[in-house]
Amino acid sequence: MPTETVRVLVVGAHPDDCDLKAGGVACKYADRGDEVLFVSMTNGEAGHHELAGRELVERRRAEAEASAAVAGAEFEMFDVPDGRLEPSLENRDRLVRTIREFGPDLVLTHRPNDYHPDHRYTAQLVRDAAYLVAVPNVCPATPALDRNPVFAYLSDAFDRPYPFSPDVVVDVDDVADRKFEMLDCHESQMYEWLPHVEDALAEVPDDPDARFEWLRDGGLPHVEALADVSDRFRDALVERYGEDGDDVRYAEAFEVSEYGRPLTDDAAERLFPF
Repeated sequence: MPTETVRVLVVGAHPDDCDLKAGGVACKYADRGDEVLFVSMTNGEAGHHELAGRELVERRRAEAEASAAVAGAEFEMFDVPDGRLEPSLENRDRLVRTIREFGPDLVLTHRPNDYHPDHRYTAQLVRDAAYLVAVPNVCPATPALDRNPVFAYLSDAFDRPYPFSPDVVVDVDDVADRKFEMLDCHESQMYEWLPHVEDALAEVPDDPDARFEWLRDGGLPHVEALADVSDRFRDALVERYGEDGDDVRYAEAFEVSEYGRPLTDDAAERLFPF
């Protein structure tokens, strides 16, 4: 068990975003006895081609809660309509309060360069909150933090205006099975909505075991891309793990934001002890 618990907050735009980008490290933190909270900034109600409204919202909430349980994390969902997230004062204040109440050492979220407006506005809201969480006269009913957490971005493949440049790349091969179990919990997304978007619904097996293998084997571009992280940042893996870095199949990468507390060498050792 760690001598000092690390508190990690992952803020995604949608109920499955945290799992896709940080599910592996979430498992590793929880296994150490650290505290992990997944937050979805929207309720996921737009993410389906047949279902809608509260039925879909509650289904996605249940899926996300089941997935977080696999990791040993907690899950919270804001009741903001999927596809309608705005960087408003109301949403900023709610996020400031959530960050203060959880008291994280590390906050992970999307980068502000992204195809999806919910992802972009989630990034903006987190960036806007990064300083204000330590300002007592903002949201004064919720005590301000004594100091800012470290804020970092989840990986992506967007190049403009600048490509993702990781400061930390973590081998998650030892928890890859659990990460895929987490994604398997998101049935409405992995086996219905995303295959519909990719015109691949006919390829999804009916048998639960067979479709899980289909998912693991890269049946979806979203999931196939998980293996790309290790190849893209192989040099960083070798620098971190030595020769073993050459053999890593699944990794998760994080770029430290210029907002919040800097990631010193001591902080990196404490916050990413893998």
